[in-house]
Amino acid sequence: MRRFLHLLPLAVLSLALTGCPSWFSDDEEEKEPFFLGDLIEEFSPPTLEELDAKVEWVEKPVLDSMELLREFKKGETVLATEEEALALANDSPQANAKIVSGLGRLAESDGEVDWNASITRHIGGDVKSTNPLFISSTAEFDVAGLTGVGLFGFDWNFDNFASKDTVISWHSSKDGLYDKIVMRDDLTWSDGKPVTAHDIVFSFKVIMSNQVSVPAVKSGTEEIRWIEAYDDHTLVFFHKEPLVTNTANMNFPIIPKHVYEESIYDDPSLTKSAYHEQRDEHPVVGGTYTITKRERGSQIVLTRRESWYMHDGKQVREKPYFKIIRFRVITDSSVALLALKSRDIEEMLLTPEQWRTQTNGADFYKNNTKEYGLEWTYFYFGWNTKKVYFTDKRVRQAMGYAFDHEEMLSKLRYGLDVPCNGIYHKTSKWSPKNPPKAYTRDITKAEALLDDAGWIDHDNDGIRDKEIDGKYVPFEFTILVSQRQDRIDICALLKENLSQIGIICKVKPTEFTVLQQLSRDHKFQAMFAGWGTGTDPDTSVNLWVTGKGRNYGEYSNAEVDKLFEQGKREFDPEKRAAIYAKIHTTLYEDQPYTWLFFRNGYYGFNKRLRGYKFSPRGPYNYGPGFNAIWKPAMK
Repeated sequence: MRRFLHLLPLAVLSLALTGCPSWFSDDEEEKEPFFLGDLIEEFSPPTLEELDAKVEWVEKPVLDSMELLREFKKGETVLATEEEALALANDSPQANAKIVSGLGRLAESDGEVDWNASITRHIGGDVKSTNPLFISSTAEFDVAGLTGVGLFGFDWNFDNFASKDTVISWHSSKDGLYDKIVMRDDLTWSDGKPVTAHDIVFSFKVIMSNQVSVPAVKSGTEEIRWIEAYDDHTLVFFHKEPLVTNTANMNFPIIPKHVYEESIYDDPSLTKSAYHEQRDEHPVVGGTYTITKRERGSQIVLTRRESWYMHDGKQVREKPYFKIIRFRVITDSSVALLALKSRDIEEMLLTPEQWRTQTNGADFYKNNTKEYGLEWTYFYFGWNTKKVYFTDKRVRQAMGYAFDHEEMLSKLRYGLDVPCNGIYHKTSKWSPKNPPKAYTRDITKAEALLDDAGWIDHDNDGIRDKEIDGKYVPFEFTILVSQRQDRIDICALLKENLSQIGIICKVKPTEFTVLQQLSRDHKFQAMFAGWGTGTDPDTSVNLWVTGKGRNYGEYSNAEVDKLFEQGKREFDPEKRAAIYAKIHTTLYEDQPYTWLFFRNGYYGFNKRLRGYKFSPRGPYNYGPGFNAIWKPAMK
């Protein structure tokens, strides 16, 4: 999938509208008519012959992600055998390197794989939707990555390629304005219908419809001028202009046209009608697995899809290693750890406390081991800049100085994480060469900034206040946080710190899907959350540019908007890196977030699992990702 991060309210009627709009709801109340693709500008594409005659095509890579990983693994130095790795306790960087090496090996032959194996994975919050257009959370990415079908992939270095699983050939025009894809003809949806170029065109038009609210995928996709299906398998993407990001922009989620082409007119939300609710419970998918069971708040069960890897009696793609993948929803990390120890789940992301103090004994190592790797995932306090408390950047800066970062890192994060100073990790090429220093606690600076911003205790009741529209407003706000104790504890520390300088902060633990919706609707004052990295720095445009769909705090800075526009047009790597470094430092100055820490990936794994490889996006979200993990056949 293209983005961990991502409407322009401009509606331009396209001449390529399909179907008829529905003018009335079931209860005969008049509603706004729906037009498919009404955000797409009018365009008349040339014939393919005309295009081929004028365009200089350049062949682009079509690769198999598993073959890439196998080649990479051949060049790795093996630090430990499986037996040696399984016998180790992960108590040092050296031990970790040996465990990752010994258990990260790939299957060398079909005979050593347990093809009937199942795996039970942990997710900390439920999936709000199984429709890939609504992808937003980590859990949704995990499920969509196994059930969705796409044309493009990327490796652990974030280099893009067309996927050999779905594409025969990929050519780009020398001027960067066109991309031509020839799809494979052996792709089917889980209901047996063929996956065709018309599904990609339909998905594009759905995304680019004013009444379809999918901010996480609209960003980037809106840079495409047009997509034309010249036959069932030949596509041409017409770009508005040559951009560095054009390849990533083409990699949007795909939905089956035959499932939604009529129903979308009755329910453009794709969520409210009984038909769409049924499709969400039992989706038609195009990927390696299909959803065979869904119990909200409890579990999602995926089953290997034979029609993915078999076609007309022949194997045409790699067979997925697991027959069944079960996602168990366990919101309480302590309950999840008990489930890991008892083999009710087989992998989980460990909290720092669990890594340090609860996974060192025989009760853990009997069935499990643990590994860690570098991730570019950062956590933050997010401020709603439209609320009276946080409109002034001096107040937001004061929040950073008031918070005890050292206590958080040492006591709540157990010394496992590093301070965060903005959106790009220091090991990223987008990070400033001379990065700003991460905030540390300075009560004097915090109080001075608040005083300068007018938040003073005017009535001597111990609470800072400010005159707004003729009334004194006390500095009293609520911060939303998901129902995980380690995250609640960080917000509790913020509450304690702010109380010392005359600010009341209320901590409100919130069910994850509710927190997501409140964020999207901007119905919050402050929140604790985190973002992973995209495969390109432009993927964060959706978080920071004025009016973008996942700019939850409604931050706005004309310079940042301009820099993002420049970044996607700059092809020189060094100059482009400097642009994003400037974005980093500008955001740091404005403090729309109080950046807290970069979290590495600390995982507990069942001892039977093999094939892990860590990347800045974690052990799953790259190239083959989870599809590289397997279990050996029982001896």
